[in-house]
Amino acid sequence: MAVLLENIANCVWLAFEALQQDRSGFVHKSKLKVLTANIGTLLDLYGVERGLEHFRSTPTLNFDQFKYYLQKEVFSSLPNKLQLSELRSYENKIAEVCWLVCRKKYLPRDQKVFSDDSIFQIFRIFCVLAELVPDQNNDNTYQVLLHPSEVVSIAQTLSHSLGCIFDEEDFTSLSVSMGSFRLTPFIAVLESRCLNGVKDEVAITEAVTDIYQKIVEDVIKKGFLSKRGYIFPAMREYWFVLRPSELTYFKGRSEKDRCGSLPIEPGCKIEPKTGYKIMLHTSERSFELGTTDHMTRLQWISALQLAADHSGGFQSYQRLQAAKRRLQRQGRVQEMIRARMQLQQERTARQVAEGQAKELEAVVKEEAKKLTELEQLRLKLEKLLEEETQAKRDEEIVRALQARVLAEEWEKREELERLQEEQRQLLEEERGKRKEYEELQREKEMQLRCAEERLSQLEKERHDLDKQLKVAHERMKTSEDTKELLEAKLYQVAPMLREGERVRRSHSFMPSTKERPVFLEIRAATLKRPTKNL
Repeated sequence: MAVLLENIANCVWLAFEALQQDRSGFVHKSKLKVLTANIGTLLDLYGVERGLEHFRSTPTLNFDQFKYYLQKEVFSSLPNKLQLSELRSYENKIAEVCWLVCRKKYLPRDQKVFSDDSIFQIFRIFCVLAELVPDQNNDNTYQVLLHPSEVVSIAQTLSHSLGCIFDEEDFTSLSVSMGSFRLTPFIAVLESRCLNGVKDEVAITEAVTDIYQKIVEDVIKKGFLSKRGYIFPAMREYWFVLRPSELTYFKGRSEKDRCGSLPIEPGCKIEPKTGYKIMLHTSERSFELGTTDHMTRLQWISALQLAADHSGGFQSYQRLQAAKRRLQRQGRVQEMIRARMQLQQERTARQVAEGQAKELEAVVKEEAKKLTELEQLRLKLEKLLEEETQAKRDEEIVRALQARVLAEEWEKREELERLQEEQRQLLEEERGKRKEYEELQREKEMQLRCAEERLSQLEKERHDLDKQLKVAHERMKTSEDTKELLEAKLYQVAPMLREGERVRRSHSFMPSTKERPVFLEIRAATLKRPTKNL
């Protein structure tokens, strides 16, 4: 149980990281339920995701909390020790589930050199060889990092499988600049450094598959061998694939038609026989295998012995080898640290000795210089004393000047304040005058408006009087015209009137002197009155 959880921790973390919405290191329980349910289904456990609702009171979990839940509620139902075949089967199934969760993060690329299946195989290789280390920037997150030495080994194997030239110095400088590799840079480095000029997708897929079978599926060796049959004792050639727990044989290299398997146990014995043959003795029976030459037989004997030695364990061979290399790297790092510390101590001791020697030489030189320095110091002190005295004098002069300047400034300030007060008073007077002027101006404007109104009224009256005058002139003109007509008629009838008057006077009495003015007025009125005929 613990071994299985440790083996799939990298895959689970990559899936957990893909479910994060941000870099906080927490994932909502609703998303983790789907992943937990799929893992439980692969282990023939159902409903294990329901416990997440009651596990802790928070709606989100970090990876440590989720891993603890998997350990206590999911993987606890498995036995503590699993056979290698079962362990490998569970690892493959869980890795496929985790890959379905995080595959979108690594598959969408513009130019794909590797196929999707090859990317998945590289993902499995990376998860087997990489280390899960805490993130230094965030306590709730982790990083899956692959050491540069492992990257160099995989890249070199891939390049040699495809017949490419592997530039180890360039790869070493790249590893030094990048440090440990994540999955995405690991895939990019394999594409850019190991597949130069290779366009055969089938060859690339086969090369990646060989590395995948070696590291993930624990394939120690594979090749053609002859096997003697049990019923028909004839030697027949098969394609054999050797793992620590079994030796499987197929009809061809494609490994599609499986013919059977031979168990590899810790007590198995491998014996060479004449004719380039090998005898494999198991607890059940013995198997006779045949090779084509002596070198091939030695290689298979070594591989079979290696498989027998690692067949009884509960951890895969490649993971044990990766752990051993990791321990060796840590040991080398510790040795380098110790050597560096020792070198630093020796360097420090040498620097101390050199410093003591220099100090002794410096003491002699210092004693020789002390008198000169003291004499120079005395001269400097005397000079400084004189400068200080002169400075005090200058300071007193400056203070007197400052006092005088300050007094002048105060006088100027008082003068300015007085001028400011006068300006303020003038401003007040100007404001009063301005108000009076504005009031006078308003009065003048009112008088002007009244005068304008009176003028307009007088103008109107003048127009009316002009009209009346015009009418009167017309009437006068009419009267004058009438008068002229009457006078003309009077001139015509005057002789007749004079003759009639004379006759009347002769026949009647004359008016008295008092009645004559009345008569004249009546006559004048008669002359002025217009006739109806006119």
